[in-house]
Amino acid sequence: MFVPQPRHALLATIALVVGGFAIGTTEFVTMGLLPEIADGVSVSIPTAGHSISAYAAGVVVGAPLLAILGATWPRKELLIGLTVAFVIGNVMTALAPDYGWLLVARFIAGMPHGAFFGVAALVAVDLARAGQAGRAVSRVMLGIPIANVAGVPGATWLGQQFGWRSAYWLVAVLGVLTVGLLVAFVPHIERNLESTIKRELRGFATTQVALTLLVGAIGFGGMFAMASYIAPTVTDVTGLDASAVPIFLLAAGLGGLVGTPLAGRLGEWSVLRSITIGCVGMGANLVAFALTAQWWPTAIFFYFLSSVLAGILVVNLQLRLMQVAGEAQTLAAASNHAALNTANALGAWLGGVVIAAGYGYTAPSWVGAGLSVLGAGVLGVSLLKHRADTRPVTA
Repeated sequence: MFVPQPRHALLATIALVVGGFAIGTTEFVTMGLLPEIADGVSVSIPTAGHSISAYAAGVVVGAPLLAILGATWPRKELLIGLTVAFVIGNVMTALAPDYGWLLVARFIAGMPHGAFFGVAALVAVDLARAGQAGRAVSRVMLGIPIANVAGVPGATWLGQQFGWRSAYWLVAVLGVLTVGLLVAFVPHIERNLESTIKRELRGFATTQVALTLLVGAIGFGGMFAMASYIAPTVTDVTGLDASAVPIFLLAAGLGGLVGTPLAGRLGEWSVLRSITIGCVGMGANLVAFALTAQWWPTAIFFYFLSSVLAGILVVNLQLRLMQVAGEAQTLAAASNHAALNTANALGAWLGGVVIAAGYGYTAPSWVGAGLSVLGAGVLGVSLLKHRADTRPVTA
């Protein structure tokens, strides 16, 4: 049995955060470099935007598939394999000679995303002291908000100055660095000899796992409905210059840095109550944003708060899946990110529908509030079942 040491846990966590930083950077940097990418592969900007969808599709497909295939691997070796695949996908992106190659490369780059974060969360819990699972998972998740604050702006600047391909070369280098850190600092933890693909699939097929994934796929879509159209909202509703958009994006990154560690503490108090706070709070926050977006102080505050609440949801949905997955720990933990990327696509699509219908740029926030309410409704069903399953049996 592996007994975690504080030094091992710290260095291993740093390795996992660096990997999350690299993944967060490659996920979002494409948005900042779309004009350069479109010019580089000779397509329009909207067409180049499909590369973002290709990455999300890779996450949705890759998370459960790679988790199933890697269910019998020791977790350290699985993390290394996933990071190598991530490096290959980003090198292919940097070398893409045409649009078709680019789409394939972004799909491949996205495939390890969910499985990496899922397995990293399991490793973090293995290394954590008793009673600190929430904090352990939240530390691993810090890679994404750190990427939003530093990695994405830095890689975007690099791509604008030295060509868009340089941003993906940078991400590939970060991936190689992650491999070295994983090899050096993540201890070998013997795999569960009872873990098989069949057992993972059987453990995954439970009502509570399905309900938790559905909460993420629907309820988390509310934030994406609003965030996907933040740039035109800032210019057309708030009335600021386009140069103010990066300030809003920075506020979102800072919100993630606040919400993610807070989520770990809340999760150790109560995972289910924390998810409830996230869903209900997100719905109320989106209504407040829609009502006050014309004033920049309230607009930026509620945008910041949306990222705080998103951090609470992401971490605690991860913890909830780890609680209810039984024998399907790897598959369930990885599938959280497939659900969240489904939410990304759903929210962005529904937000676009109401804008195209002429309801304006605050309409996606109202749609998002509706999605949060639906997610809370699914959570309510999960809570009722949880109470029924845990109610003492009387003679």
